[in-house]
Order: sequence, then structure tokens, then C-alpha cells
Amino acid sequence: MKTDNRNRIIKAYECILKKVTTRHGWLGNYEYGRLFTPRIPYLIHSKTTPPFLAHKEELPILAAIIVGFQHALAMMGGIITVPLILSGSGSNNLNLDDSYRTYMVSSALIASGILSIIQITGIKIGRTGYQLGTGLISVVGTSFTTLPVAQATFANIRRHGEYGCSEQGSCPNAFGAMLGTMMVCCWLEVAISFLPPKVLRRIFPPIVTGSVVILIGASLVSSGFQDWAGGSGTCYNYARAVANLQSLGVQNISSFLPSTMGVCPSSDYSYQKYPWGDAKWIGLGSIVFLTIIVIEIFGSPFMRTAEIMIGFLLGLLISSVLNYTNIESVQNAPAVTFLWTKTFPIRFYPPAVIPLLIVFVVLAIEAMGDVTASMEASQLPVQGLEANQRLQGGILSDGLNAFLGALMTTFPYSTFAQNNGVIAMTRCANIWAGYWCCFFLILFGIFSKISALFVAIPDAVLGGMTTFLFANVVTSGIRILCFVEWTRRSRFIVACTLTIGLGATLLPDWFSSVIPSSQNSALQGLIQGINIIMSTGFCIGAFLAIFLHLILPVDEECEKTSSNTQEKQSSSVENSFVIQSLIDESVKSELSI
Repeated sequence: MKTDNRNRIIKAYECILKKVTTRHGWLGNYEYGRLFTPRIPYLIHSKTTPPFLAHKEELPILAAIIVGFQHALAMMGGIITVPLILSGSGSNNLNLDDSYRTYMVSSALIASGILSIIQITGIKIGRTGYQLGTGLISVVGTSFTTLPVAQATFANIRRHGEYGCSEQGSCPNAFGAMLGTMMVCCWLEVAISFLPPKVLRRIFPPIVTGSVVILIGASLVSSGFQDWAGGSGTCYNYARAVANLQSLGVQNISSFLPSTMGVCPSSDYSYQKYPWGDAKWIGLGSIVFLTIIVIEIFGSPFMRTAEIMIGFLLGLLISSVLNYTNIESVQNAPAVTFLWTKTFPIRFYPPAVIPLLIVFVVLAIEAMGDVTASMEASQLPVQGLEANQRLQGGILSDGLNAFLGALMTTFPYSTFAQNNGVIAMTRCANIWAGYWCCFFLILFGIFSKISALFVAIPDAVLGGMTTFLFANVVTSGIRILCFVEWTRRSRFIVACTLTIGLGATLLPDWFSSVIPSSQNSALQGLIQGINIIMSTGFCIGAFLAIFLHLILPVDEECEKTSSNTQEKQSSSVENSFVIQSLIDESVKSELSI
């Protein structure tokens, strides 16, 4: 036994030595030029398909570093979005100072790198047949699904003055309450991971998940658009109040609403300030959006996988040159940081329990689709025992990562859909590229000056990026519904779901006066929980879609016509759950560039 272990160690040492001391080990035969060759539209390109690098195949060190860096850039836009929005200004957010905001971005990047290692490794759990992680390039990041529930919860906490939070002041205690509640609710996703995939598809078919994903995206787009026009804080509320008063014919509004309240950003910074909706804010956000379009048309594979981040960085550069950025926050940020340099008091907030349970159910379904698409992009079987183990391991890891993420003072993490686009674009599914991606994410987080740069940008630049990201969520929901057999029953379910879901998304306060408040603290907590659910479109929409799907009878004619279609599309239905946040499947047809 000792001899075998010794031989394995010697063999591993020889392999590593050969890898780092030879030209082949560093460079190999990878086609580096293809990654950086721009695309010229309407020209005939070579039809030669580059070789595919499998997930356990030997990969040159330089190729692993380049592809890993590319993967990290593709992930960063999604990872930093949630902490930037929730830590920012507005009655639905935390209104934290720059030091806390910088820390939240840094901790999100560091935690993403650490928790992604668990997903990529795929740890077998003894002889149980279960595993932790997918064993694929499954980089995780902060989930957009959490954003609407978090904002509704923060608004509810502010409205009732809980945890010392006022309507507009800084409220770090509300974040601690969310973290504590998520640490309790995330175990539902862990339990779901042990259910057979067939059971999950029976309860959550595409007609349910597609409708819910559309509602999630719709609620997010409004948040991104507010930032695009200048911000979501006091200046936005001022602009809305002025518009309402003008519609009522009120004169001399400035006499009781000072115009200084209407400039963005709301915080007392020294850089440029303009009213909400000013052309300068719209222009800044449009630069980011137009850059993404131009790169999609002309960019190389490397640029297109990182187009979100490139557009974001260009917006940052232009806003810095034009004195729109808060350079002081970058100067005051420490050179390096790590987890727990700032902490939040952990609490349990009962009104958020049911909405968060819905969130973790949705995250489990997202993970199921994302992992299936990653297996397909990695040219691995999507059915059978091994595929089911990867699905189970991916959902289990997402559930545990939510708990660990809360301990690391960040929001729940889920497997990102853009992993599939990067794998398809680079034709590299090697897990060592994934490990290098994790290394770069951790490195970006440790150097807090990088996070401070993201915090320093004006909200309009952030809005130009996030609105595009969030619109992709809506697009993915529509794509999921394309796999539905459109019958009278399915149209009825979707219409009912969108009726209440979109209504609650457009008018979140529609239900706030239905149930009167109570002096009983337990009853009041229940009332607040109901109000959070009814004000969050995808929560009430998910309830309604599942309920209607389970109780509405299936017409015999519809059942006969749809049975064959469902069998042919069974594997595609799994992929239809994927939320393509950054890169659409069309990249697969462009691999010959």
C-alpha cells in the first residue's frame, strides 16, 4: 500500500515537472490566434472546426490561464451586479457607504471563486452514489433571482422602522436579517437535490418555469432602467413626485420640493450632478449598451464572451475622464481585503421566509437546466446515471453554497448560465481552465481597489449594463415557453400567471392596504410576509402557476397531440430552464470564426 502511494506521488511529481519545464506543457497545440481574431460580418469564414478540449484532457498552462481569465471576465458582470445594486441608494436598497459597498463587491468575488472550486471539483460522498458539485466548469455567482425578494424585504423593514432602519438612511442590519433568514431557508434546496429529476420536471414543467423566469426578468429590468436614467435613490423619487404633482395641476412645486433633492447622485459627492432622466445620464448608459452591440458584431471570440465587462469598463473610463466618478472612494479603499473585514449582525426575519423558500425552489430549477446545458456544451452525456449524479451534485452544491455564502456575508450563489456560452465559444471544457477562473476571481476580490472602481462609477453606467443583463432573463423565459405545447390549457395558465405577476411587478403596493395591520407581533409578521409575497411578482406568479398546473385537467385531444412532441423534446426541455444571462446559444453556430 505504501509502495503504491509512493509510486503515485512520484508519477504526479514527474508529470508536474514535465508540464512546467517543457514548451509543450506551456503552449501545447492550442489555437491561440482564433480567440483574438475579430469577426468581419458577411464574409465567408473557414468551416474548419477547432479541436475540442475535454474536461479531463491535458491542457497547456498558457491556454488554461487565458481561457480561465476570459471565463472570469465573462462572470464578473453578473457577480458584481447584485451587491452593487442592493448596497446602493434607494428605499428598496441598503444605502451603505462606499467602504461597505466596496467590501460587498470584494466579498462577492472572493466567495464566488472559493465556492466555484467546490462545484468544479465534484466531490464524491462516500459510497452513497451522491456527489457535491458537478465536476464541470460550473462557476457560481450571486443570483439575480434573490434581487426582487431582497428589495421587497428591505422596503418592508424600512417601512416599519425595524432594526433601526429609517426610510432613507443606511441600513446594514437589514442585510444581516436577510443573511440569517437565507441560512435557514437554503436547506430546502439541499433537500430538493435528492429528488429524482423526473419528479422535479413533473412539478415544475416549462410552462411554470418559463412564466416565473419572465416575471423575474420583468421586475429586474425596471431596477436597471432606473439606474440608467440616473439612479434609484432620492432623485428618482423626486422626479416621480414632481410628475405626479404636475399631472394634478399643482403650481410652484419648487417652493415645497427643493430642486436640490432632484439631482443624481443623491449622495454628497463632489462629481457631476444632474436631474434624474437627464440626457447626460441616458448617454452614459447608452455608451455601455452600444459597446455591447458593436462587440457582438465585430468582436473576436475572446471579446464577445467578455462583452458585458468590456462595455462596463469603457463606461467607467469615459465617466472618469468626464469627472463623473467618485475617485475618493478608490483612494480611500485599502489595497487588499478579505472576507469578514466587515460584518453584519445575523438575525432571523420571519416575513421573508416564504418568499425565500420560493427563491430556493427557483434556484434549484435553474441549476438543473444550467448543469444540463453545461454537460451538453462539454460533450458529455445528458442522460443516465452519471448525468443524474452531476445534476444532483450541482443542486446540492448550490444549496450548501447559499449557506456558506451567507457565512461569507454574501447573497446565495447559483451556477451561472454563461458558463455554457464560454465553453461553446472557446471549445474548452477542461476543469483546469475553471480553476484558473476561480483564481482570478479571488485575486480581483482581494485587491479591493478593483472593487472600489466598480463602486465609484455613476449609476447610469451600471444601469446600461444591468438592463441588458436583466433583459436576457426575460428572453430566456420566452425561450423556455417555446418548448410548451400551446393548447387552451397552457395559454390559460400563462395568462393567469402573467395577469397577477406582471400586475404586482408594475404596482408593488397594490395589496398593501388589503390586510389591516395588527398589534399582535406574530400576526403582524405573517401580514408582512404576505405583503412581501404579493408585492413580488414572481413569488405570487410561481404559486399561481404551480397551483393551476396541478389542478387543471388535460384535454384528451391535447394530451394525444402533445405526447409525441414531449418525448422528442425531453432533453431540450431540460436545457430550456437555462437563464442565458449573457450569451445566447447562437455562439455554437459561430465556432468556426
